[in-house]
Amino acid sequence: MALHRLSTTELARRIREGELTSSEALEYFIARVEKLDPPLNAVVVRRFDEARQRAREADEALARGEHWGPLHGVPMTVKETFEVAGWPTTAGVTDLAEHVPRQDADAIERLRAAGAVLFGKTNIPAYAGDLQSFNEIYGTTNNPWNPELTPGGSSGGAAAALAAGMTPLELGSDIGGSIRTPAAFCGVAGLKPSWRLIPTRGHIPGPPGALSTRDISVAGPMSRHVEDLELAMEILAGPDQDEGTGWRLQLPEPRHQQLESFRVAAWLDDPRCPVDRRIVEALEQLTGQLGQWGVAVDHEARPEGIGLSEAYDVYYQLLAGTMGVGLPPSLYQQMEEGAAEAAPDDQGYRARFARGTTQSHADWLRANERRTVMRRQWRQFFQDHDVLLCPVVQTLPFSHRQTPGPDQRTLTVNGVDQPYMDILVWVGLAGAVYLPAATLPIGVSAEGLPLAVQIIGPYLEDRTVLRFARLLQERLEALPEPPLGG
Repeated sequence: MALHRLSTTELARRIREGELTSSEALEYFIARVEKLDPPLNAVVVRRFDEARQRAREADEALARGEHWGPLHGVPMTVKETFEVAGWPTTAGVTDLAEHVPRQDADAIERLRAAGAVLFGKTNIPAYAGDLQSFNEIYGTTNNPWNPELTPGGSSGGAAAALAAGMTPLELGSDIGGSIRTPAAFCGVAGLKPSWRLIPTRGHIPGPPGALSTRDISVAGPMSRHVEDLELAMEILAGPDQDEGTGWRLQLPEPRHQQLESFRVAAWLDDPRCPVDRRIVEALEQLTGQLGQWGVAVDHEARPEGIGLSEAYDVYYQLLAGTMGVGLPPSLYQQMEEGAAEAAPDDQGYRARFARGTTQSHADWLRANERRTVMRRQWRQFFQDHDVLLCPVVQTLPFSHRQTPGPDQRTLTVNGVDQPYMDILVWVGLAGAVYLPAATLPIGVSAEGLPLAVQIIGPYLEDRTVLRFARLLQERLEALPEPPLGG
């Protein structure tokens, strides 16, 4: 039985109805990890015996007529950056190599309460700070479609494990495309939810023990199946313990139930960050198909007053400010020196990051006001459109690039070199303004690499984004198994 081809939702049903035991499901995925992971290096923390005990308890509970929740007995993995009590949570850096938390992250608590059986953690870049996945502790994770290529980051181990069928469900995080880019590179689905929809306490970064919510950063589910994203979001979403005293979450229902009813805007390319022609052609084919299905698609619609350059400038300044909070004192001092030495007109990434990480509170407040204006413009835009389709990222998966530093790397797109950090441009559209955005695979290129679309929707209307993604996935042909996932 090819359990890895089933959705998490279907696995949970089979366990609940006695067609499959939790122990049997767990052993199936453990066997796939042991067989398939050596060339991938995706599942880097393994707690198989602990998971086996939990699975036995799940089966015994069902035998007594107890039902823990919608994930009762379902095995799954989570991104290494989430604290799991008694498990190492290093964020891929040697300074935290001995960090073993005593308490689960809030999102982990909710997964356990829903009945999930955690059996491992997946690889990341150091401090979850790259769009690839490699670090000094766990090494490099490879892409199941081609091990010479990166699976993306920072949830790269999660996406690789899902694509190879080593886990049915994952918990990722996203501040700079860290759910969306690896999902695109590995041919799986992922949701960057609306900001603060899912609590992030217990995620590193920030620092261990931090209680405040980081700007822009979110936790979100990843799977092969959009219906699993819907299931996981309902489990994970809700106010944290402090806010739960007085606040309740009541997300609106999807705007539409039929694909043909959605009003779709399409932003498929832009001079600010030109997109690989293979991706553009796939997106054009997708929007053409939507039109044939009777879906209204507007290729000219844009939020009033928002261009890709302005959106990215605001996003990157706020992103750098958030990332600067967690820098070690010595590195922060280097950033201060770099900002002071940079020419005022220097727009290179090194200078921009230095200025952003050390910006004054007044500068941050001005950027936040620009963000707030943009949020209103997006809200007006979504009065006339239900979702916006655009690229996740401007490139297909690329070869591992671990040196020099990110601010000195380049990516070649359509024969032209782009700054490596421009890989953040398209994901930044939804990032700073807190919008939900899903990644959905839409096919495979002639070279055998996944192609994907980013689906952006109105703030706190995550159900609308997921409903559109699910209806679209049901119409599209499923991707083949990747070469290292058979």
